[in-house]
Amino acid sequence: MSEVTAGSLTLYYNGVKAGHFTREKWKGKLKKAEWRCHGVVKNQMTVKPTTYSSRISTDIPLFESPGASFDQYLEDKPRVFKAIFPDKRRSHQLNEEEWRIQMLPINFLFLTVWPTVDMRLRCKSGGRDYPPQVPSDITKVLQLDIIKWELRGLDNVLEPAHFALGVKGALYPDRRGARSRLKGRLEMNISFVLPPVLALIPEDVRRSVAESVLTRLVENMKDKVNGNLLADYGEFKRKRPKNLQV
Repeated sequence: MSEVTAGSLTLYYNGVKAGHFTREKWKGKLKKAEWRCHGVVKNQMTVKPTTYSSRISTDIPLFESPGASFDQYLEDKPRVFKAIFPDKRRSHQLNEEEWRIQMLPINFLFLTVWPTVDMRLRCKSGGRDYPPQVPSDITKVLQLDIIKWELRGLDNVLEPAHFALGVKGALYPDRRGARSRLKGRLEMNISFVLPPVLALIPEDVRRSVAESVLTRLVENMKDKVNGNLLADYGEFKRKRPKNLQV
């Protein structure tokens, strides 16, 4: 997610390939088409927002060392954040448990936006306020939430009347079986009311593109957890003072 980008997705609309037009040409065409949907969507705020979501889970072996448990590793939130979001140029710490991240551009239909999000990492233990899917006997849970966001790159014509971005995740060691496992879950959703100039795009096209974008984002995060995070935990174990590994 430190290098999150949805990639360019091609849209076929009314028999015309969107990739054949520049962003400026498309905006010009949409402005001309605005009158056609103006009567359909007179008041955007009265239209029910459309929501798209994607979720993914991880369940992989976890090899812990005495005196260097994964619980102890999770307590170092700045280190965990750096492992998942290694690009220092795109993030900075706001306080003990919150970071601001400038994500790479996301291409949605023929639009490009630059999201900036505030993310919170919080450790929980003892079964208190655990996410619903986490068993209460798990010793430590790292919870991830986006608490604030901002979209850049849209002008007044293309800006949605309503937009909400939600990201919730949980990561924890599960030692209840014969072998320890690292388990986690990440869910991302977007909810918005399309501006009139985009309301003409068929719903099946919008849904297909939106779900593809979200799936890429959560899969990117999963790769960071399965790769970077476990590699950094291995480094954490190696550098742990020997007198603590008893």
